[in-house]
Amino acid sequence: MKFTELDLKPAIRKALVKKGYEDLTPIQEQTFPHVLSGRDLIALAETGSGKTAACGIPVVQSVDPDIKAVQALILVPTRELALQYVDEIAWIAKETGVNAFAVYGGFSMDIQKSKLAHGVQILVATPGRLIDLLYNSPLRLAEVRYFVLDEADEMLNQGFLPDIEFVFSCMVHEHHTMLFSATMPEEIKRLSKKYLTNAMMIELIAAQKAPSSLSHYFEEVKPHQRFEKMLELIKTEKPKQAILFCSSRTNCEKLYDHLKKELKSVEQIHGGLEQGKRTSLFRRFKKLDIQYLVATDIASRGLDFSHATHIFNYDVPHNPEGYTHRTGRTARMGREGKAVTFFTGRDIGKIKHIIRANRITPHWIGPEPDLSRPAEKKKQYGASSNRGKGSGPGRGPRKDFRRRKTVKKPGE
Repeated sequence: MKFTELDLKPAIRKALVKKGYEDLTPIQEQTFPHVLSGRDLIALAETGSGKTAACGIPVVQSVDPDIKAVQALILVPTRELALQYVDEIAWIAKETGVNAFAVYGGFSMDIQKSKLAHGVQILVATPGRLIDLLYNSPLRLAEVRYFVLDEADEMLNQGFLPDIEFVFSCMVHEHHTMLFSATMPEEIKRLSKKYLTNAMMIELIAAQKAPSSLSHYFEEVKPHQRFEKMLELIKTEKPKQAILFCSSRTNCEKLYDHLKKELKSVEQIHGGLEQGKRTSLFRRFKKLDIQYLVATDIASRGLDFSHATHIFNYDVPHNPEGYTHRTGRTARMGREGKAVTFFTGRDIGKIKHIIRANRITPHWIGPEPDLSRPAEKKKQYGASSNRGKGSGPGRGPRKDFRRRKTVKKPGE
């Protein structure tokens, strides 16, 4: 189906034409009628499938710009996702008179209060800041007709369930609730039974969790070979743009320190950076001002980097869901993408679980490993050894670290 076939406001159609939107994605085609009709729904779809527009376009179509109160509330787990979400809604609503705004921690609450006082119809919020505003500002939710939980599974993973239930308790009036997610854990099922009424289930991930346009490559390496193998592959592949994921801030910083000596246009992002810096880096990456972004999982959820052609898992994700969200930063909206995961003998169990749970077809760089073999155990050293508590991924013994001028490559 094409957007021109929908009965949309002329201003929204004009915005979609400017953006080059022509055909609806499957999740958009299946959700639009239910959003417009006011029915509760749970929408499960692969990351990069167009869930933001699936919610944003019909919500902009439905709210009344003449009512200077919040009519649509969209709850998201991270500041970065809040900014991305409101940016997309803003261009959809640009010529409709509908105002969209994002509130999140780490930014002046006084400025946010001032903006809300001037009339906001669509509010995108992180849970903590929303509750702060409900307690410390005139913000009320009595006019909310649409309540959206985006990346609902991640909000539950981050422990936001009490906050979500508090927000539900603030809306005792009739409203339309929508849950958008890439996975369906038991907690979401319980939440939907408690707060949704006669909800429509739209599930497009049952047969295949990973986008069909995404190729999955795996390479088994020795710990000390990881950096060289990845650098060799990057120089061979020549990605248009890539994200390199690490599982800790320490490994992220060390990989960045080594990579910037070998490649141009490299930056790093992790939770230790100030919010302003993180926002600036994400926007520069989206504009193609940065080619390689070394990141922790802060960059793995919901963010739309349409130009990213490659994902490199320098560290293996902790679980299949983590793999889904990391690799979902490429191959978005049907585009081609490649994910490469480097693993050691200790990661065999994780790799086997990721492949099975995500129902992906693996491509092996080098010999295909025997996934049935037991994972290698981490070597243990005696208390008298100088490789005791001070050692770890990317770290040498504290005593040697003070003496040595050279720094070991990440993973050594």
